This record gives sequence, C-alpha cells and structure tokens, in this order.
Amino acid sequence: MFESIEEVREKLAEQDYVSDRRLATVVYLAMKLDKPILVEGPAGVGKTELAKSLAGATERALIRLQCYEGLDEAKALYEWEYGKQLLYTQVLREKIGEVLGPTKSLREAAAKLRDQEDVFFSENFLVERPILQAITSEVPPVLLLDEIDRADEEFEAFLLEFLSDYQVSIPEIGTVKAEHPPVVILTSNRTRELSEALKRRCLHLQLDYPNADVELEIVRLKAPGVGEALAKELVETIQEIRTLDLRKSPSIGETLDWARSLVVLGAPSLDKELIEETLSVIIKYDRDAAKVLAHVRGAPDSKDLGQKEPTGEKPHEGMYEMHRSTHKHTH
Repeated sequence: MFESIEEVREKLAEQDYVSDRRLATVVYLAMKLDKPILVEGPAGVGKTELAKSLAGATERALIRLQCYEGLDEAKALYEWEYGKQLLYTQVLREKIGEVLGPTKSLREAAAKLRDQEDVFFSENFLVERPILQAITSEVPPVLLLDEIDRADEEFEAFLLEFLSDYQVSIPEIGTVKAEHPPVVILTSNRTRELSEALKRRCLHLQLDYPNADVELEIVRLKAPGVGEALAKELVETIQEIRTLDLRKSPSIGETLDWARSLVVLGAPSLDKELIEETLSVIIKYDRDAAKVLAHVRGAPDSKDLGQKEPTGEKPHEGMYEMHRSTHKHTH
C-alpha cells in the first residue's frame, strides 16, 4: 500500500511509467478508499499500461479481461464445467441408481435427485473467469477491465454489484464476496458513453496525449537507443502530426515504435524522405497518410512544418525543426 502521493509517482517511475501528480492522486485515493478507477481517453495514451505498471509497482498479479461486444457472465465471471459434471454422472451412475432405488415414482425420484444436486453444482465444478478469480484470490490482484466501452450496456449493468461491493451472486452457490478487494481499473476509449451508474461507482481519470516534454521523457525511458537530437526531432514531429485532422492520431506506443525503427535504420536525424519511408509505422489509414504527406511536402493548404532552409545540394530536401506543441495535457 502506498503511503503518499509522491510514493505512487516514484513506484510508477520505477516501472518506467511517467505520471503527474493528478494521476498519482487518483491512484492513491482509489487504493485508500477501495474504489475502482475509470480511465478514459483516446487509444494509446497509457491507460492499459497504467494497470500493468501499477501491478508491477505493488507486486501484485495482473488479471486482465479484454471487453468486446457480446461479452457475458460466462466469459467474465464463471461457467460450469459441464464435461466434468457429465463424466462424474457416468462414473457415479451405479451410486445414483442406489440413491434413487427406494423411490416409487418419477416425482419422488426427481425430488430425491434435487436433494443431491449441490454435489454437481459446487465449487469443484466451477470454472473461475477473471472477475471471480480477482474476488477469490488470497492476495488482492490488479483487475483490468480493458475497453469497457466495447462491451454491451447489459454487461455494464452486470458489473454494478461487483463495482459497488466487490461481490457477485451465483444462483447455485450464493453470494461470493472478496475478503480483500482487488484494485480495479476500467479503461474506455470513449467509443460510446458509459452509464451514470457505472461512473458513480468509480474515481475518474482522463488521460490525453502527452505534451512534448512528457513524451520526450517517455521516449528516453522506453527507447534508450535513440540519440537526444533525434528523439527531440521525432517527438516534435509527432506533436505536430497530432494537430492535423486525422482519423487516428499516433499513439504513444506508435511513437516508441517509430523511435525504435529509426534506431534500427541507423538514422541520425529526420528528413522528408525518411518520414515518407517510415510513415506506415505511425499512420494506419490511407486518408491520414495522404494528409500527413501533404503536410510534410508543404502543400498550399497545409501548415508550415518549420522546415529548415535547403542546403542547395538537394533543393527538395531539408531537415525538420518542428514547432513545440502547445498542448498542455500529460501522459
């Protein structure tokens, strides 16, 4: 357990996760109050990585449930191991016959069988899925409910009991409550609006793309092979690209992929030709690529990239000196 907000920042930093005081405060309060954290923001800004880093910082297991349309209790909470139940009924057929032997009618036999049904609907035949694993774990884990906005509204409703009381109801067994509440982190890319009931049960954290200084620090930590000058050029370029009207702006992960790619290529610096050759590392849609290329080539309707004066040897080439982004959001 963290003793202070600064300790949260320090422990996350040990996991190479760059955080500010706002983020650390939310994490600190969530762990002190046993409250889930709902982390919202665009894809690739460090939401999932926060859960992984927090698990590492607290030396707890990470249990991850990837949400998707159609996700239900059987995949999230539990399901019965029907094959095992069937096997046991075959093996115990003779014993079942002995139990039902004295009965004189079908109704009496059914009633007798109901008295024994808890044998086959016990924890021995229960397959624990991520949420139930988190509840029954002796050491409270970090439970990541990733991309909750991709799940159906019905699944949100199912989660409310768990998020409120860290318990779930299983009809055949009863209510199962966590002795030690897990640390729960829900992430959302905001592909749809989440319910007010779910939001009320969580502390909220909004993450956006980091500013240039923070992103440069992330590159230094995660891609140490990149030279300082190249790292600055790369980050400034990424920051400028994010100001364009794109379907999907480059994520932090794609920034790091680009940095590592440039190291592999042995690039000392960025120029137009290199950006065009490696653009697919950071841009995933054709229309976005066309906009970025137009921007790079200095199309009349695009912003000035801050290109340096050409040397004269290759008039159409130039080194880049990007303007620092004015965004003030952090990691």
